Amino acid sequence: MKIGIIGAGNIGGNLTRRLTALGHEVSVANSRGPQTLAALAEETGATPVAATEAARGAEIVVVTVPLKNVPDLPSGLFDGAAEGFVVIDTGNYYPQQRDGRIAAIEEGQTESRWTEGHLGHPVVKAFNGTYAEDLLERPRPQGDPDRLALPVAGDDEAAKRVVRALIDELGFDSVDAGGLDDSWRQQPDTPVYGLRAGVDAVVKALAEASPERTAAFRAQA
Repeated sequence: MKIGIIGAGNIGGNLTRRLTALGHEVSVANSRGPQTLAALAEETGATPVAATEAARGAEIVVVTVPLKNVPDLPSGLFDGAAEGFVVIDTGNYYPQQRDGRIAAIEEGQTESRWTEGHLGHPVVKAFNGTYAEDLLERPRPQGDPDRLALPVAGDDEAAKRVVRALIDELGFDSVDAGGLDDSWRQQPDTPVYGLRAGVDAVVKALAEASPERTAAFRAQA
């Protein structure tokens, strides 16, 4: 499968490592230009590209950049992507630590719905509460009692199936966390965020979530 990854930080870098190792054709981009990705490309065999080239021919595009940088992504980001391509959003809103105040999110819009609006294409929220090192260190075969489960939210059921199949291939279970307007259940500071557990515990944590954003994850006045 051809996969484009926009963002080469902890999650983007480790997804590049795992997906190339699984035999996928990966193009990876960051904000500083393909020349800065030479080491990752040499390590993995991924193709370093400009952000506007990452989606060319891609069946899956992973957008894994700081939320504050989403509006600055170049136009034509998905030009040339494969028909029916799926976009995965791994982002999180950290108003105090990084992103500043985003009014729509403070007023109750889910983070991924906000991102979707800026990208102009439906997204599936996944990997946002995953520890990057777990992508390398915690894969397990199906049926392993220690296999971790990841929540997946999105409005397009077919797209969610694609993402859940990819997660399974990576060595993790997944849980359908509902539509994108339900994705607050997996945002930062919810019970499932950063949870290292199996399916039953993830289902329970999603059910226990509150839509009220805690003070630590609200913009300061």
